[in-house]
Amino acid sequence: MLTVAALVLDGSVGIELAGACQVFATAADPLTGADLYDVRVCGSRRTTVVAHRRPIFQADPPYPLSAALEAHTLIVPAAFEAAPEAVEIVREAHRRGIRVASICTGAFVLAEAGLLDGRRATTHWAHAADLARRYPAVDVVADALYLDDGDVLTSAGVTAGLDLCLHLVRRDHGSAVAATVARRLVMAPHRAGGQAQFVTAPVAAGNDSLEPVQRWMRDHLAEPLTLDAIAVRASMSTRTLSRQFRAQTGTTPLQWLIRQRLTLAQELLETTKLTVDQIATAAGFGTAVLLRQHFTKAFATTPTGYRRTFGGLASGA
Repeated sequence: MLTVAALVLDGSVGIELAGACQVFATAADPLTGADLYDVRVCGSRRTTVVAHRRPIFQADPPYPLSAALEAHTLIVPAAFEAAPEAVEIVREAHRRGIRVASICTGAFVLAEAGLLDGRRATTHWAHAADLARRYPAVDVVADALYLDDGDVLTSAGVTAGLDLCLHLVRRDHGSAVAATVARRLVMAPHRAGGQAQFVTAPVAAGNDSLEPVQRWMRDHLAEPLTLDAIAVRASMSTRTLSRQFRAQTGTTPLQWLIRQRLTLAQELLETTKLTVDQIATAAGFGTAVLLRQHFTKAFATTPTGYRRTFGGLASGA
């Protein structure tokens, strides 16, 4: 069982703290039902937890700050400032090889601890400019839901933090376990795109919604879908399709398509005995070489390496 520590700091946002704990606490072994994470909330004292900067309740952390140094993963929810001892705990955790992840303005705490120097990092779009101004050594990416830099991860606000935590479950235990958590929490297993889709309108209304064409794309992943073919299905020009797709998902049609194909490839690697060549065909990549290229870029491992870690039913590929 892996231990996840979540820091509760003065001004921590309640939904981010509780949401992160909920994701990890929901993860269970698919065969035995046993919990996969020991979730611990750590802090130095009775703390005010907020919602949109308004105090909503007081939290008594059941574990001291020092308990975070015993964790496999340390989660830092939103907090613009942190006491020096909390910053030092974050810094020391990273020194010890503990994986550290922030939600929303928790990135400011990671930056203060020096963990983001020379790295790409994100935070809520409304605070990205301030993060870049206060910590010029950080390469701030304002349009990402979350960024995974291996041992240090950052995310945008609230629901993007849930996306990040679900991503960590997927990294630790595979996409099947993460999908089960997502179903139980009634959330998407993976959201493509970035924060741009939320800065204005999150979803276009009425007949402008791309949900039908996205569903059609998912149903035809094995086919050689082109931008022209997708545009015809959507009854739009390629230019209009691209503009609408960017507005509604934060990414391009073809990048969204690749993400769906990679998700299918993960599932097939975990749950079937198909060869990598067969999976490449079923997921629409055409060749194992192309699948490996996209898979390695997205997950920093090969399909065979991924199957070795997560493929309980599959044999060598």
